[in-house]
Amino acid sequence: MSADPAGTVSRDGTVTLSGTYRCSPSSGPGPVFVSSTVRVGEVRQGIGGTAATCDGVEHTWMNQDKLVHGAPSAQGPAEVETALVHLDTRSGLPMPSIIATDRHEIELRPAKG
Repeated sequence: MSADPAGTVSRDGTVTLSGTYRCSPSSGPGPVFVSSTVRVGEVRQGIGGTAATCDGVEHTWMNQDKLVHGAPSAQGPAEVETALVHLDTRSGLPMPSIIATDRHEIELRPAKG
C-alpha cells in the first residue's frame, strides 16, 4: 500500500490522490477498498474510495473528492494517509478490518487543464 509523492488540486478544490496496492485473495468474504485522507494545515478530510482487486498482483488506485469544511484549495505541502480496508461480512454486518496503511508528506500541485 503506497501513495504517490504528489497529488493534484484543481481550481474548484477537487483533490486527486493515487498510488499502488497489492493484496491477496485470502482476505475473506466481503469487499476491499482503498481509502485515503488528506490533511492540509489543521483540516483533515477523506478523499474518495476505490474498490480493490485482491489477486496478489500490484494495482494502481486513484481517489478524488472536493475539499470542504474550509480547507484551503491551494497547492503546497500536505499529509496523506491511505488504508486498504476489508469489510468482513462473515457476521452478517460489514466489519472493517485494516489490511495495510501508508502515511507521509506529499505535495499538492495544480491540476493541468
